[in-house]
Amino acid sequence: MKRLILTTIIGFAVTCVFAQNTTSDSTKKATDTTDKPRILISYGLGDNEHHWSKDSTGNRSHQTYPKAYIGITFSRFDLGLATLIDNGSFTLSPQNQFLRYRSWKTSNVGFDVFQMGVKFSQTFKIYLSGGFDWTLIRLRDNITILPDQPVLTYKQDNIDFSKNRFSSSYLRIPLSFDFRSKKDSKGNRFHFVIGPDGGFLLDGMVKQISTEFGKQKIDDTYHFATFRYGGFFRIGYGDFGIFAKYYVNDMFENSPEQDGLKNFSFGFTLGF
Repeated sequence: MKRLILTTIIGFAVTCVFAQNTTSDSTKKATDTTDKPRILISYGLGDNEHHWSKDSTGNRSHQTYPKAYIGITFSRFDLGLATLIDNGSFTLSPQNQFLRYRSWKTSNVGFDVFQMGVKFSQTFKIYLSGGFDWTLIRLRDNITILPDQPVLTYKQDNIDFSKNRFSSSYLRIPLSFDFRSKKDSKGNRFHFVIGPDGGFLLDGMVKQISTEFGKQKIDDTYHFATFRYGGFFRIGYGDFGIFAKYYVNDMFENSPEQDGLKNFSFGFTLGF
């Protein structure tokens, strides 16, 4: 995960430098005073992204709505707590007790790196974005979730793990309906964002740390859902807010004893 975040940040920085050079060159050309619709290429943090026009002159314009845009971003950075819901209950059923977790150390982390959409007015836009999302479950018991099994399977260990984390990573693709206020005197807006969220499984992982074996990482799908779907909302002001996400389908597939086990997360978000 650290490598992926670092690569994303470096790529974003390079894009910003390229965009600034392109914008600098375009401002040297004559200003286009027409009011033609244009596609905006965007880069930046959330609602503070910068734009340059994709047209024959490369000039900026104050165009009428709707405005289509596409670009690289680093926004909607989520940091919160993840919760397992077992057939509508926050208490795990007997067959899922091996997944008992430390609530305050079980987290959800995610961010977007790409977006495309349409601004219909100053107060409403729709956009499809793409990014990465991790659910990091800190297990309480000294067990090992086993890879390459026909169903989700674990074994009891006689080792005291200082860390026993069971995690999944997804390529997330949310569709956002952003209802927002006009900018206030400080240049900020209030946001209420809602929409469906889908995701494709990238990987699952067991990470353990113990005195006996040091640090161990084992990658496998661990029967996490290949595709997950659900809904989300975000509320905030400026770049800061809160989020909640709930996935309708089960966390695990082809593992009957985990039927009805779902994923809910909530916390703080940076960037709209």
